[in-house]
Amino acid sequence: TVPSPTTDSPRILAVRFSALGDLVLTTPLFRAIRVRHPKAHLALVTKTEYLPLFRHNPRLTEVISYDADQPLTSLAQRLKAGEWTHRLDLHQSLRSRALRLLAGGKWTGYPKHRFQRWVLIRTKRNLYRDTRPVVERYFDAARGLDVSPDGGPPEIFLHTEATQGADRFLKESALARDRSLVAVAPGAGHATKRWPERHWHELVRILVNAKRDVVILGGPAEQAVASRLAETGGDHAASAAGLFDIQGSAALLRRARSAVAGDTGLMHLATAVGTPVVVLLGPTVGPFGFLPQGARATVLEKDLVCRPCTAHGGPACPLGHHHCLELILPSEVAEALRKLPQ
Repeated sequence: TVPSPTTDSPRILAVRFSALGDLVLTTPLFRAIRVRHPKAHLALVTKTEYLPLFRHNPRLTEVISYDADQPLTSLAQRLKAGEWTHRLDLHQSLRSRALRLLAGGKWTGYPKHRFQRWVLIRTKRNLYRDTRPVVERYFDAARGLDVSPDGGPPEIFLHTEATQGADRFLKESALARDRSLVAVAPGAGHATKRWPERHWHELVRILVNAKRDVVILGGPAEQAVASRLAETGGDHAASAAGLFDIQGSAALLRRARSAVAGDTGLMHLATAVGTPVVVLLGPTVGPFGFLPQGARATVLEKDLVCRPCTAHGGPACPLGHHHCLELILPSEVAEALRKLPQ
């Protein structure tokens, strides 16, 4: 039985199709909505591959999956029957706008500041007046729900199978028995966001010599580089790339004492499980709004006149040198790890 929507029990629909980091950053909003409206029906539409992120999340009433090859019209027809009191577009993409038209109803969104971002990339002039991170900008879409950020970090609720799988992997790999564990994530969706592989090898050598164990995280695309890094670390490193879904990767991150990642979803996943993280920032910059949330994070970046060069990364450095990440040395990263607040 569908309850009659009231101010005490609103029916809220949120849409955010991707990507991992952006979805992690929606969780403080869902937490605030659940606290303010404990009887609300809160539904999220997202791509099927990201369902594990929200598995067992008590803030959400339901998660509606969407496959990229699925007709948008069929999804819209399903949403039309929802009797939603609030519809939140947390993506503001062409696809989400098309869904809004097809599903009908009144929708609210959040400021993406596309023009300011374009100017910063093209001219290096910072016209941002809204200095809030994206995690707080999302709240603008929920302005009719009387919610505000609580200052807490993003969150993920791990299921038992994920934690058991992570523990089993570490035991079989003989990691984290009598040495602290560091998780490293060498991958990124775009080449210009990836720290040079030779730097990762040197960092692994430094960590192993400092009596730390290393677990390398990533998806199937990172299996080759992760395997090479594991060889560099010998008995004190192991690759988990391609072996775990989002839940499993989050469980391994939680078991780690600290982590190193680029501007990627795994970086935000580290903050969601409370693991201190060193972030290697290259072609993107802080004003875009995607810096790690929480005090236990350190951002390493170089102040170069060519930054930022892109909003999301690209296949190659436009100037051919990739100094933004090349100049961040493994010794700097190791020192930042040592100084991370625990």
